[in-house]
Amino acid sequence: MAALPPADQHQLSRKPSPLTQLARGPSGAVSGLKARDKALRLHGTIARKLGISIVSGRLKPGALLNNEIAASEQLAVSRTPYREAVRILAAKGLVDARPKVGTRITAQSQWNLLDPDVLDWMFESEPDLKLLTSLFELRNVVESAAAGMAAQRRSAAHLKAMRAALDGMAVHTLSTEAGQQADLDFHTALLDATNNPFFISLTNGVNAAIRTTTIFKQRTRPLRRDAIPDHERVFDAIAARQAAKAQRAMSELIELARLDTPVSKRPARNPAG
Repeated sequence: MAALPPADQHQLSRKPSPLTQLARGPSGAVSGLKARDKALRLHGTIARKLGISIVSGRLKPGALLNNEIAASEQLAVSRTPYREAVRILAAKGLVDARPKVGTRITAQSQWNLLDPDVLDWMFESEPDLKLLTSLFELRNVVESAAAGMAAQRRSAAHLKAMRAALDGMAVHTLSTEAGQQADLDFHTALLDATNNPFFISLTNGVNAAIRTTTIFKQRTRPLRRDAIPDHERVFDAIAARQAAKAQRAMSELIELARLDTPVSKRPARNPAG
């Protein structure tokens, strides 16, 4: 293992390293893959578990991961899948891997926060309130402006796509995968209706935020409120080419979605260190 500061060495002397904890199951023995991870290739599973440790704050910015040999031994895997896992994390901005230096956890400011995997990992446990609020703030800025723009530029094909998506949401509800996909289809068609390539390029990030928070809302109980009427108001304003009304309706939709997302009252994590 690369050299650690004295404080980190003290911590390691008191409890297993994060990679040791990652490799061990509840009994302390090396465990098999969880059922939910079996569909992933091995390097994807390692990347996911390391990613969750990073975004949850269990692995702090500036800390060094084990080298390939030590890490692969602890995880009982060959060096290749561990190396590929580190490459995945580096591509998402979570780590900085340098020869002769090692693999260091980066600051949150360097993370690709709208990457679908990173968002999924953040919501694997309870996200802190500040981060959750910031995510909805971003959605409000982007999607409200997009709705106003879509009202001015939408085509009949865009309206048809949004209408079909709303019908799908009504039939399947947001408690099902099909209904959630219809919700994403609505927002995708709306962004496409802006005819602005930069707005359209944000589709994957916006959809990742919507998908992740929709699933997170239902982690302990069904949705408390039907969000379809909120979407209908956005659609009606866009169909009527009322830009200001469409923008307000989208802003209200996102604010209600934020209020529908309860979070724990416990102190927030500080993954940025």
